[in-house]
Amino acid sequence: MHRNVDIKVAVLLGLIGASVFSVPLLTADRYMLRVLTFVGVNVIIVAGMALLFGYAGQVSLGHAAFYGIGAYASAHVVTVFGWPWVAGVAIAIVLTAAGGLLLALPSLRLRGHYLAMATLAFGEIMRVAFVEGKGVTGGPDGLSGIPFPSFLGIEVDSAGGNYWLVWSAAAAVLLIASNLVRSRAGRAMLALHGSEAGAMSCGMDLTGLKVRVFVISAAFAGLAGSLYAHVVGFISPSTFSLHVSVLLVAMAVLGGTRSLAGPVLAAVILTMIPFADAVIPGLSRSAVETIQEWQEDVYGLTIIAVMLFVPGGIAGALRRIAAKGSVR
Repeated sequence: MHRNVDIKVAVLLGLIGASVFSVPLLTADRYMLRVLTFVGVNVIIVAGMALLFGYAGQVSLGHAAFYGIGAYASAHVVTVFGWPWVAGVAIAIVLTAAGGLLLALPSLRLRGHYLAMATLAFGEIMRVAFVEGKGVTGGPDGLSGIPFPSFLGIEVDSAGGNYWLVWSAAAAVLLIASNLVRSRAGRAMLALHGSEAGAMSCGMDLTGLKVRVFVISAAFAGLAGSLYAHVVGFISPSTFSLHVSVLLVAMAVLGGTRSLAGPVLAAVILTMIPFADAVIPGLSRSAVETIQEWQEDVYGLTIIAVMLFVPGGIAGALRRIAAKGSVR
């Protein structure tokens, strides 16, 4: 029975993957492809948020800072030093992982809202650093002229090419995260989420586990930042503000716990809200502007509504539906 379920899941994932990667073959709309590329970038970050929040039960309001560190690090070494794009990606991942380690070691000894406040403070400190570090970041005016990704001298400068590149990275990240949650470390994260005291009584190294998950989550954000910088070609401090951190938390909360699929679906939904005109034909400009004006309120209300009415998020709702179906 379990084997049949695994086969069905594999077939479903294959169909979803084929559908995602076939999009550039079905449309040449650059705006639509650009929006869906942004969705892929957010999926990469949310995969790390799902590990941190959905599995390990830790909250971070500073992931936009790691997103920004990855973007600025990659853009700087490629633009100023002339390094290859792949080296820029590597620098972004290593630097954000190191930053995650430095933040995690003291911060993850905290719990609940104390941890959230510590990560919030880190995010705000880095936002100020992005504004003041004009020599590296370009200051409040941002950094422009960032080259497109390139492999062996071949520049990936088309909307379809950027889409495939970002979603290939997203698929790799989701594969890594999926393997991680199915491993012994994944079971340890669930134990930590369920009861920190219980996990500690079993002899688990909780601090070490929290640090490792935080570092992986930060590294994923750094990768997403690098991809964003080179696909868009311009970055500024406003791209990595508290608003972005709140959006990422909203995706994780809406997606639910003990799931990767739920947060990924939430990332797709919430990322598309400001670009509703890309998926709803005929939507008026005034309607789009209204949606964009209220998007931050939508994110906040989403978090509140999920906590009050659907504590398990999308993943929890789907599990309950599946359980009712199996009972019948």
